[in-house]
Amino acid sequence: MKRIVIVGGGYAGFYTAWRLEKRLRRGEAEVTVVDHTPYMTYQPFLPEVAAGSIEARHAIVPLRRHLRRTRLVSGRATRIDHAERVVHVRLPDGSMTSFGYDEVVVTAGAVTRVFPVPGVREAAIGLKHIEEAVAIRDALLTAFDQAASLPPGPERQRRLGVTFIGGGFNGVEGFGEVFSLARALVRRHPGIRADELDFRLVEASDHLLPEVTPRAREWVRRHLESRGAKVHLRTTVTSVLDGRVELSTGESFDSGLVVWTAGIAANPVSARHTDLPVNERGLVVVRADLRVGTPDHPIEHAWAAGDDAAVPDLAAGPGAYTVPNAQHAVRQGKRLAKNLVAVLRGREPKPYRHRSLGTIATLGLGQGIFQSGPVTLTGPTAWLVHRGYHVLAMPTWERKLRVAGGWLGGFVLGRDIATLQTVQRPRAAFREDAEARRAE
Repeated sequence: MKRIVIVGGGYAGFYTAWRLEKRLRRGEAEVTVVDHTPYMTYQPFLPEVAAGSIEARHAIVPLRRHLRRTRLVSGRATRIDHAERVVHVRLPDGSMTSFGYDEVVVTAGAVTRVFPVPGVREAAIGLKHIEEAVAIRDALLTAFDQAASLPPGPERQRRLGVTFIGGGFNGVEGFGEVFSLARALVRRHPGIRADELDFRLVEASDHLLPEVTPRAREWVRRHLESRGAKVHLRTTVTSVLDGRVELSTGESFDSGLVVWTAGIAANPVSARHTDLPVNERGLVVVRADLRVGTPDHPIEHAWAAGDDAAVPDLAAGPGAYTVPNAQHAVRQGKRLAKNLVAVLRGREPKPYRHRSLGTIATLGLGQGIFQSGPVTLTGPTAWLVHRGYHVLAMPTWERKLRVAGGWLGGFVLGRDIATLQTVQRPRAAFREDAEARRAE
């Protein structure tokens, strides 16, 4: 059998493997997925997980439940040596192994791009992984519980301060959803006033949401500010030390929660640890049919898609590349699986071509923005479109039903505002009990 190794089980990797299972004949090929996490995260739902609108487990797709004829390897790919047709993998115990292949699919995804700002590495939380979204939610809920018991002053004010760094889609959606949760928590904590909240969104460029039109960007900024948020444009964060955020404008303030959403970078395995061709940004160079290489110099038996691939955007014209989002990654994974099977059977692959369905973002419970061509929707209508689109885009009916059921339960019963921050330190209580017993 042909050996197909897929490096990465995110959007593109999961959909490639999922479609290969449906298209390959038994005995035609053996498919292996290498990823250090046992699930695919549906990242558009991370802001709603952070706000408690979606249960964390419902926003992920367990690979073993839905990839039943695929070999799953829990490990992190450290190098792709295409000259030798080998992927080197570090296993959970730290040991190294390797997997030979006939065809390799690089869908390792991107990583969070972090700048060397003092204090950020120690104090900030990202919003790219499900664990980070849960941590943000629990941190905010815990901060409100603590602030409600404190008298007005610096310590109380610091706990009610939240700063998001980065005004792209991830940052704006996360900020809008968490701000919506905070405003709802004010009603549950009578001792806290809405004007005590200090929510700030910091963006280095002169606008938010670069994917939408200038008029739509301005509407988003005004909408957030009308709800009491502070938006800092043309501003960078220069320090996040000891809970104090300092801006390039000279302004400084206390912030108990700092969330970093300032973009993504190419995965190290594709950017620096492979002999496959990469561009100046560390993205794998691919043809329109998702095979690695250029139209004049193809690299046989190598494919790539998703956030770590420079995929030509045929709908946008020469020289354009698809943006790194879920909409493209999902469709590229489907097309890659079809093309790979076609090549195995001696047929010609087809180019990836996809016209955008539009741009959509949630800004909190009941608020959003949707733009497709000349049509722009805002407010509750856009929010309903957002939910409808993403529940349909969520892979597998099992996950769709779980998400929709959670939304229905929240609509009827309201938000669940119980914090489980101690879950992140599961042995703390046990150690305290053990120390207390020893001290007797």
